[in-house]
Amino acid sequence: MKRVTRETEEAARKVTRRTLMLGGAMASMVAILGARMRYLQVDEADTFKLMAEENRINIRLIAPDRGLIQDRNGKVIAANEQNYRVVFTREGSDNVALVFQRLAGLIPMTAEDVTRNIEAVQSLGAYVPVIVAERLSWDDFSKVALNAPALPGVNTEMGLSRFYPLDRDFAHVVGYVGPVSERDLEGIDTPDPLLKIPKFQIGKTGVEKWLEDTLRGSAGSRRIEVNSAGRVMRELDREEGVPGTDIRLTIDAEVQNFAQARLGEESAAVVVMDVTNGDLICIASSPAFDPNLFVRGISHTDYNALMEHDHRPLANKTVSGAYPPGSTFKMVTAMAALEAGVATPGDQVSCPGYIDLGGRRFHCWSRSGHGRVTLDRSLRESCDVYYYEMAQRVGIDRIAEMGRKLGLGQRFDIPMSAIVDGILPNKAWKQERYKEDWVIGDTINASIGQGFVLTTPLQLAVMTARLATGRAVVPRLVHAVDDREVPVAEAPPLGLTAEHLAGVLDGMFQVVNDERGTAFSSRIVEPAMIMAGKTGTSQVRNITVAERDSGVISNVDLPWNRRDHALFVGYAPYDAPRYAISVVVEHGGGGSTVAAPIGRDVLLRALAGGLPPLEAYPASQRGRIETMLQELPLRDPVTGLVPDRIRA
Repeated sequence: MKRVTRETEEAARKVTRRTLMLGGAMASMVAILGARMRYLQVDEADTFKLMAEENRINIRLIAPDRGLIQDRNGKVIAANEQNYRVVFTREGSDNVALVFQRLAGLIPMTAEDVTRNIEAVQSLGAYVPVIVAERLSWDDFSKVALNAPALPGVNTEMGLSRFYPLDRDFAHVVGYVGPVSERDLEGIDTPDPLLKIPKFQIGKTGVEKWLEDTLRGSAGSRRIEVNSAGRVMRELDREEGVPGTDIRLTIDAEVQNFAQARLGEESAAVVVMDVTNGDLICIASSPAFDPNLFVRGISHTDYNALMEHDHRPLANKTVSGAYPPGSTFKMVTAMAALEAGVATPGDQVSCPGYIDLGGRRFHCWSRSGHGRVTLDRSLRESCDVYYYEMAQRVGIDRIAEMGRKLGLGQRFDIPMSAIVDGILPNKAWKQERYKEDWVIGDTINASIGQGFVLTTPLQLAVMTARLATGRAVVPRLVHAVDDREVPVAEAPPLGLTAEHLAGVLDGMFQVVNDERGTAFSSRIVEPAMIMAGKTGTSQVRNITVAERDSGVISNVDLPWNRRDHALFVGYAPYDAPRYAISVVVEHGGGGSTVAAPIGRDVLLRALAGGLPPLEAYPASQRGRIETMLQELPLRDPVTGLVPDRIRA
């Protein structure tokens, strides 16, 4: 029995030890679990609460209001309009195709639209909202909102979209906005988060592009609560963004509209510049286009029509069109010779109608010649031979140097697209460009604005302003930013001899106001508005010896694209210059018959502050001018609409 007792006691001791060990292990596990629970529920409570909140709360960016663009008088030329749109978030839908099928039954959506939108949402993150339809009517917008329960992932929003109330008048200046592309993002190290919002629009051309950072503003944000299906339940809070800054341009919208209407369907450009401060009052390129088409998504048909048009409506001819300046360049050659001391205003040159040089004959436009010619007559009657002689005396390098001093051959810092430098050639330029030596024939051609010389209408307006004032006037397009006027520094003197400058300006006066002047028929008779100027006609084709012998073919008998370009530069009033103007009409024919009348009419519009007064025209022209003014398709200054006819 003792042995059994001992065995029982030993077994009991073993059981007790095991029980204690097991109990201790269990107690340890309970302690660890308790500590972990305390850590999760107490110490990390805030963290896990936040994580839970983020599972059902989304933060979305709010696009700011884009800054307005106005003309110099505060008229809005780039505005924002209400935009009803439909937004889709893939995270909120299990069947994207079905949702879009239902959506297409409610609002106008083609099969192509559906396919494109499905591809767009599937290529982006599940939480990224994508605009699938916009600019909806209120009825269509309401249909989507009412059917929201059957459209998981779909939300309706009201936002703003760009609108150009004066459409064609400012298409080339203001430009237009469009959705951000991969190309837009290239080269940006840290892009604004706004740029990653699908279909967010930014400036693509013109002022919209070059002042994008100023106009865009800063994003706001909103916190929204969504249910398990991704549908927005409520907005928890909102922080509005900072609107973009308003920009006021130097352009006068009414002068701009008059210039566009006056150019009609010509392939042409007009630039009007305030010579006192460089303000661009008008910078019109024709024909134009409606920039609203690009904002809304231009169709292939409309885009192809613009691209295939022989008058190039998408091109801004004022700054990207480079043309031989023709006789409007003669003031440059004259000033170069005078300032170099190789000629005086009274020097006479004999013009028999041509010169022979290096085995080649260079013709004057007047086949019979002009006889004995001085500076004023050479400008008044546009004698070519006079400038052939001046060019031989002074040389191309000094002519090019004078051209640059007067504003040619350079790109001005204004916020416009596709600005070109033009070409103001010299000996070094030809050697670098063509690996050839400069020859005397090159100088002869350059002296009358032909050959290698190319200028833009903007440069010609600057040249004219600098001649009129004797100062290095610089063009500017931005008048004020956020109602704070951009300061203008006084233009420094060009350092030209007053006597020489006066001789050139006198010749320009005679061009318009002497009955033998090439622009006499386009004169202004109102004493307070008298204009000075210079006509130009630049060839776009070679005239053969045979054609000269048989008679040069008239422009009207040539195909449009082989006719000469018509040019005019001028300023007014002559005795107290205020505005300078340049006009280029592609393949327009003669500068005196086509470009000069346009220049006079637009200058008068700028000077008068209203329609050109009939009293400023010669009496014999007033009946014709009155009819022309009545028939111009001008905008109503109050409504902004373009009626069929507005009477003077």
